Amino acid sequence: MRNYSTQMEAARKGIITPELEIVAKKERMTTEELLPLVASGKVAICANKNHKCIDPEGVGSMLRTKINVNLGVSRDCKDYDVEMQKVMEAVNMGAHAIMDLSSHGNTIPFRRKLTSECPAMIGTVPVYDSVIHYQRDLDTLTAKDFIDIVRLHAQDGVDFVTLHCGITRKTIDQIRNHKRKMNIVSRGGSLVFAWMCMTGEENPFYEYYDEILDICREYDVTISLGDACRPGCLADATDVCQIEELVRLGELTKRAWEKDVQVMVEGPGHVPLDQVEANMKVQQSICQGAPFYVLGPIVTDVAPGYDHITSAIGGAVAAMSGAAFLCYVTPAEHLALPNLEDVKQGIMASKIAAHAADIAKGVRGAREIDDKMADARRKLDWEAQWECAMDPETAKRIWNERKPEHDDTCSMCGKFCAVRSMNKALAGEHIDIL
Repeated sequence: MRNYSTQMEAARKGIITPELEIVAKKERMTTEELLPLVASGKVAICANKNHKCIDPEGVGSMLRTKINVNLGVSRDCKDYDVEMQKVMEAVNMGAHAIMDLSSHGNTIPFRRKLTSECPAMIGTVPVYDSVIHYQRDLDTLTAKDFIDIVRLHAQDGVDFVTLHCGITRKTIDQIRNHKRKMNIVSRGGSLVFAWMCMTGEENPFYEYYDEILDICREYDVTISLGDACRPGCLADATDVCQIEELVRLGELTKRAWEKDVQVMVEGPGHVPLDQVEANMKVQQSICQGAPFYVLGPIVTDVAPGYDHITSAIGGAVAAMSGAAFLCYVTPAEHLALPNLEDVKQGIMASKIAAHAADIAKGVRGAREIDDKMADARRKLDWEAQWECAMDPETAKRIWNERKPEHDDTCSMCGKFCAVRSMNKALAGEHIDIL
């Protein structure tokens, strides 16, 4: 019988939960090192008590950088079996979290399938589901309707919910007065904004925040404070709307912690490369070290079809500078619902960014695999190289498709291979080139 409601409450009471013990082992930390980080909110262990099959992970800037994969059906692409295939592929490739962003159909069975079968953290955006669940136009929904969907997702075992609590009626005036090129590009943020404009009422996720906290505390759901005013193009980065919302998210973080509810804070989308580090530092200061969850950041606006690359560039700098959680971006970003190949490309780009950042910030054990790869390359041991590779199938396929005449080389250099020449020279052997 649990004598605590949330992971944060347990940590504050000095209770080492099974989830905390697992996370400590994964992070090569002692439970004594991890406990105060969870107690202070610097690490979140997103683990709804109803998600029985979860393999717990910790999210925090001093831990390994985690990766989230967005999935879900839309009106134009509504095959749940395909989405489940993407889920399992994502988990097999090392994704730590799956966000179900479905915007069509009966979402309940798919969400419950995720929380009953998927070991990764599961996240949702309840405001999307509100329109779908009630099958009513946005302006007919009430504050109670929105909150009831948060409760439904919590009961279904969702580990974290993105809630756009930080925009208020004041934001309407800001958006109108501080002219942005892209206005609001957050899908959930735009729905809340539109609802406020149509009804004349305050943002229900802000007005009834305490009630939402009580739901999250009951089920141990982590609140991911959505950044409705994240920049959707470089021109809008780090502007008044973004920073004013971030200040409010800092206040909401404190209020959640007062009720032992864990928090992540979501961060900017499109940011020039030279502003990424500053954005991370500002968030850490305003939100007192709460884990920062970033989409990208995407560092240039002109590469549709390649935004997994623009995102990985920004993600590496962001994670090196304090972001804890990277939301993957696929080549289909800004263009279409990602297919299975897009998902793979997005995950690999994010994994590379996260790993590079972990090495840079000195995460325990992060560079060990790189050193093993160096040893394997020096020995020209291809099998050992496959074992070290993030994507061994792709590496092996490329080598085999363009197989060299001699196995101790590759088809680029052949006997001109520098590694082969040095090995032979240092061993006092004859170096045959022709």
